[in-house]
Amino acid sequence: MAQFPSGTVPRLPDFFDKMPRESDLSFNPERERRRQTWQRLLAIARKEWLHILRDPMTLFFALFIPIVELFLLGYAIDTNVRRIRTVVLDQARTQESRELLRQFVNTDDFRIVDEVFSDAQLSEAIVAGRARVGIKIPEDFSRRLQAGQTAQVLVLVDGSESSTAGEAVNVSNALALRMSLQQVLGQRPVPVETRPRVLFNPDTRSANFFIPGLLVVMCQMLAIMLAANSIVREKENGTLEQLFMTPVRPRELMVGKLLPYLGMTILEFCTIALLMHTVFVVPIHGSFWVLLSLALPFFLTMLGMGLWISTQASTRDAAMQMSMGTVIPSIFLSGYVFPLDSMPRFFWWVAQVIPTTWMIDASRGVILRGAGYAELSLHALILWSMALGSMVLSTARFHKQVS
Repeated sequence: MAQFPSGTVPRLPDFFDKMPRESDLSFNPERERRRQTWQRLLAIARKEWLHILRDPMTLFFALFIPIVELFLLGYAIDTNVRRIRTVVLDQARTQESRELLRQFVNTDDFRIVDEVFSDAQLSEAIVAGRARVGIKIPEDFSRRLQAGQTAQVLVLVDGSESSTAGEAVNVSNALALRMSLQQVLGQRPVPVETRPRVLFNPDTRSANFFIPGLLVVMCQMLAIMLAANSIVREKENGTLEQLFMTPVRPRELMVGKLLPYLGMTILEFCTIALLMHTVFVVPIHGSFWVLLSLALPFFLTMLGMGLWISTQASTRDAAMQMSMGTVIPSIFLSGYVFPLDSMPRFFWWVAQVIPTTWMIDASRGVILRGAGYAELSLHALILWSMALGSMVLSTARFHKQVS
């Protein structure tokens, strides 16, 4: 039997050294590659999140400003024209003239703030801005009515505010038509009667109209501006080249930077929706999950636009200006403030290529009209197409800058 020196361990044959260990048998190169990819991606996301937490102005803009604008639009702004300041020059001073003025007041569209006694005073009140409407009832008003003749009433409307002027003219014409029918028909019933019924927003509350659109506009501003500053901040700090020298791939760097902003945008979306429903009592007739799933491609589209801006701008101020250049057309051409059907045809077509147009209509559809996937399938298709296009263009631009 072979003898070994004391204190030594015999060496096993070489083929035993080459046998795979148990841990090596479970090794999967593809799984290991994915694990490393996720590690790098989450490391970039964690780094970006720390940048956000260390920047109080970013948090202030992301969390506080949208809430302030929500309360301003929800409480302070009312698109329904009511209680227009009105001055009266009643030269007739009869029962018929007082009845006419009472009908003006009962509509809740007019509020008599003063009574004047001359044409000069009537004109001066409107020019000075003390009143938006002036009503002049001539001295022969009642006599002409009793004689079956046409009685004229002069309604002066301040046209410097178009919405107020349009409402005043429409209500004045409606009251004149109503009074004319009463004079012609006497006590007989009106042969034609209209009974309008307002669907989805019967009280015509401005909050029900504005807040679903504000929900979209605020998230757009947050996503674009924050994403636009992500790469620019690295440029200003001089750390972008250092990131390119790390093992992190460009695609992982891009996704890792956008993940925190996607989370913040979703958080803001849910916060505004919660305040909309609880504080402003705007009912959500459809499924909120349908709305959130439609908002996801919209968020990706805005983040892609912000990333593209960040590759173009060299300073944060330039990135902010370019971001505002995309937000302003979205506000005025998306139907958020002005109806699309009243726009010239050219601008109507421009509105169709703006993602905000489709998302605002989808938001109002789910929240106010109770629409679902079946009714909003076209919106989903267009929003996902825009998200894909935005991400492809921004990724190509980002790769070009890296190379």
